[in-house]
Amino acid sequence: MVEAMGMLFAAESPDLPTVNDFLPPEILFQGTPFALNRIILIRIVATIILLIVLGITASRAKLIPGRWQSIVETGIDFVRESVVYQVMGETRGKRYVPMISTLFFTIFVFNLCGIIPGMNMAANATVVMPLVFAVWVLIQYWVTAVREKGLWGFVRDECFPKGVPWPVYILLAPIQLCELILIRPASLTIRLFANMVSGHLLVATALAFAQYWVIDATNKLAGIPIGALWFVFGFVLTLFEAFVAFLQAYVFAILSTVYISMSYPED
Repeated sequence: MVEAMGMLFAAESPDLPTVNDFLPPEILFQGTPFALNRIILIRIVATIILLIVLGITASRAKLIPGRWQSIVETGIDFVRESVVYQVMGETRGKRYVPMISTLFFTIFVFNLCGIIPGMNMAANATVVMPLVFAVWVLIQYWVTAVREKGLWGFVRDECFPKGVPWPVYILLAPIQLCELILIRPASLTIRLFANMVSGHLLVATALAFAQYWVIDATNKLAGIPIGALWFVFGFVLTLFEAFVAFLQAYVFAILSTVYISMSYPED
């Protein structure tokens, strides 16, 4: 058995995914400011599909919803009730339901691209899109804070909280300011980006091993059972990645709501 396994491993090694997969070459408009690579095309296609689906759903909405309209409305109600209103309350939350709903559905669809055949790459698997979403949240909670407290009032409340001995402010104030400007958006960006990258690598690795043992291995008789196990493992990881796609959209949405809510004066 050991010799058979050695013969299998002696064959050509599987083509495993690498970080280079997330930096694909340009395929359209090379050498111009409008150059597009695979992951940018995935973002464009996913955005168009999302806008078309939601636009058609809105245009055909009825007082008594059909099955598809009920699914869409359930998703919107989930974001409104279980994310925005639960964190901020209805009075404050109404203003931010469109923003948080846009973040949630866009991130969810972009994440799902990683398990859709033909795409096989999450649109959030590079740092650019998560950073764009995080900067939007950053701008929004600063705008909210300035509107509700004024610029100095917000900075004062966050950097110089009451009840803290004044020598502590020497350390606390820079840390708090760094959190407002860098740590919050960085945490949103890195969490989303890292989960999508790791998920893609795990699923692609499992399927690469499955292909290797079934197709490329020298000893097909011994390789097919091993390949079947790798394929089942890859399928389970794909289902888990679909759950992670939803979970990361939910976490991003609820943290964004929390950050915006923290910009309001305390009751």
